[in-house]
Amino acid sequence: MHYPDLVFDLYGTLVDIHTEEDDAVWEKTALYFGYYGAAYTGAELRAAFAEAMAARKARAGQSYECFPDLPFEPVMAELLRARGVTERADTLGVNAAQLFRVCSTHWLRLYPGVLEALTALRAAGHRLWLLSNAQRVFTAFELRALGLEDAFDGVYLSSDYGCRKPDGRFFRALTEDRQLDPARCLMIGNDRDTDIAGAQAAGMATLYLHTDLTPPDQPEADPARSPAACPGPHWELEGCDWPMLARLLPGL
Repeated sequence: MHYPDLVFDLYGTLVDIHTEEDDAVWEKTALYFGYYGAAYTGAELRAAFAEAMAARKARAGQSYECFPDLPFEPVMAELLRARGVTERADTLGVNAAQLFRVCSTHWLRLYPGVLEALTALRAAGHRLWLLSNAQRVFTAFELRALGLEDAFDGVYLSSDYGCRKPDGRFFRALTEDRQLDPARCLMIGNDRDTDIAGAQAAGMATLYLHTDLTPPDQPEADPARSPAACPGPHWELEGCDWPMLARLLPGL
């Protein structure tokens, strides 16, 4: 087995999700704030959130090799405090972040064949790791709702580390924590710029899946690079659907 460690992206790779953070979502979140005495309109809350997040990102800095990711819920708590809500502000900030996510989510579902593929890969002896640009405040609960809570040997979410793919620090958070050899890891993701480029810079082999959530400017997967066309160890594999991957990936 050349790649004992398989590293997965989540949204767009394993999970099909559609969210819209439109005016109605901000109005509902503002109504929740109003329950506790923090008076905002939806437009005011949206603008205040964007300003607070921009200020935090500016302090964190960003460059070619530095891609900060900031937890969502402390910003919500900050906006509650700004309107005089101090009691339980941190807890209310968590609740507000989760409410915002629920209101903005139109659907959340696994791609067909994902559970079967993960089961087959684990049965074949692979270790499975999740490395996702995601917010723990809602992603941890979405994993539970999708039946993925116990599917991985370890879960790494960018909001916990203050950086996101393609930042090399996020990949090292996994490989150094678990003492993994990057050359024996295969990263599976649906974004060439974050999942694939970041993993290759970190020394990992990659498998690119083109899905409905892949950025529209990125090309389709090349069938000539599929695991079926390139059996055995290969540095840059490209996609096929999960039922097929359940048959092809075990033993890679």
